[in-house]
Amino acid sequence: MATNPMPDPARAGRKEWTALAVLMLPLLLVSMDVSVLYFAIPAINADLEPTGTQQLWIFDIYAFVLAGLLMTMGSLGDRVGRRRLLLFGAAAFGAASLTAAYADSAELLIAARAVLGIGGATLMPSTLALVRTLFRDAGQRATAIGIWSGVLVAGVALGSVLSGLLVEFFWWGSVFLVNLPAMALLLLLAPVLIPESKDPSPGRFDLLSVPLSMAAVLPVVYGLKEIPSEGVHVEYVVSVAVGLVFAALFVRRQHTAASPLISPALFRGARGFGPAVVLNLVSSFAMMGSAYYTTQYLQSVLGKSAMEAALWALLPSVLIGCAAPVATALVRRGTDRAYVVAGGFALSACGYGLLFVADTDALWTVLAGAGVLACGAVVVGSQLTDLALGSAPAEKAGAASSLLETGQEFGGALGMAVLGSIGTAVYRDEMPAGVPEGARETLGGALAAAGHLPSPASEALVAAARSSFTSGMHVAALAGAGVLLAAAGVAWVALRGAPQSRPFPKLGALPPDPRSSNAGGAEYVPVRQGSSPSGD
Repeated sequence: MATNPMPDPARAGRKEWTALAVLMLPLLLVSMDVSVLYFAIPAINADLEPTGTQQLWIFDIYAFVLAGLLMTMGSLGDRVGRRRLLLFGAAAFGAASLTAAYADSAELLIAARAVLGIGGATLMPSTLALVRTLFRDAGQRATAIGIWSGVLVAGVALGSVLSGLLVEFFWWGSVFLVNLPAMALLLLLAPVLIPESKDPSPGRFDLLSVPLSMAAVLPVVYGLKEIPSEGVHVEYVVSVAVGLVFAALFVRRQHTAASPLISPALFRGARGFGPAVVLNLVSSFAMMGSAYYTTQYLQSVLGKSAMEAALWALLPSVLIGCAAPVATALVRRGTDRAYVVAGGFALSACGYGLLFVADTDALWTVLAGAGVLACGAVVVGSQLTDLALGSAPAEKAGAASSLLETGQEFGGALGMAVLGSIGTAVYRDEMPAGVPEGARETLGGALAAAGHLPSPASEALVAAARSSFTSGMHVAALAGAGVLLAAAGVAWVALRGAPQSRPFPKLGALPPDPRSSNAGGAEYVPVRQGSSPSGD
């Protein structure tokens, strides 16, 4: 008599996929909060009357704190438990959102945004590390990570549109209140759907590495973010240099500390982790570098309102949903991951190619370029994330996740700084002599100056500025495409034959013996007696 085969305990069931949907809520909101103030800032200015410096901090403090604490929080999650840190982050994010929504001063709003950054720094690496815990089957995990990558990219685009819609019908604090239902749902369902996981023998937490990591990340990100808009000034160059000095000290500390924040063993382990981190940084470089141009092109070159530009910018996101599943299917059918990643980089380079041929009235060409570039970035990001997490020791999933995400922050800031500076240099060189002060610096400055000129001179200045900006975009697109094609070549060589991710051992497996040749390959996840790992 035939018997039905037992289901594979390594494969996820309904419970895990439901848990993934719950985990995507905080990820979406954390990524949206990067851009959610784009349309709310005029109302905030009218209500709170911040100074120019305070307005900058209202914008930037969230991203700075998020970037500075990612490595700390990822390593902390490995030690205290990723689900526990996730719940702490959700509570902090929700409380800070409520405070920000009803802030009655610029100082309080800045403080609330800083706490939002702390919450975001706990949520991002925790969600990715828990995806690895939930999905022990390599194929299912690749699909889940593809979803994670797509949600992360889509959140940034959705943030600005959502803020525009909410400010249109409600007061500016509503852009923060939308976080509360999702965080409440996470706090209710995560303890039920998500098992706890952590490193069974993490060692002592290295407190000295925390300020060193922040001193390495924050000055570099600050300098790189300011250079595109303010120019290559001494203070920004010094800021980047100071950060790099502390980065060297941080790396040295990781090699000498008994229990480092980011273990060097991550890079010495299975082949693929180091190249994945570096190539993921390059992909973020290209993605954010292009966003610097496409957002300005829609508003300042085509003359669309901020709301119209945000709605048009959503259109390329339609293609993103197809990118990761196609890449995952190719890898699962036996295509070498190196070829898929190289193809993703080449696809993004084609997106830059479309930006290169766009003139001053090429809406659909620019949108197509943005969409193609984003699809390539999602292909690259999903595959490199899966490769990095599959290569890293499972008990270090939080640290590995945080290192990937910190690299993304660096790459994005570097892309805007380098490609933005290239375009700015071309813009200044092509602007005709004798234009009003400020018009030679930026396209926005030229449009503002044109408003004070009589009609023929105003139209001539606007046309010259838009043409010069587009020329700058062309040169930056060439540079971006060159970087991406070089990355495609590196991926083709460095990732060829990289091992596919292995399924995890059963939940509740004993911690690995550090003396064993398989040390670091098991994930220790305590579960209740009699519970089913799949939830089916």
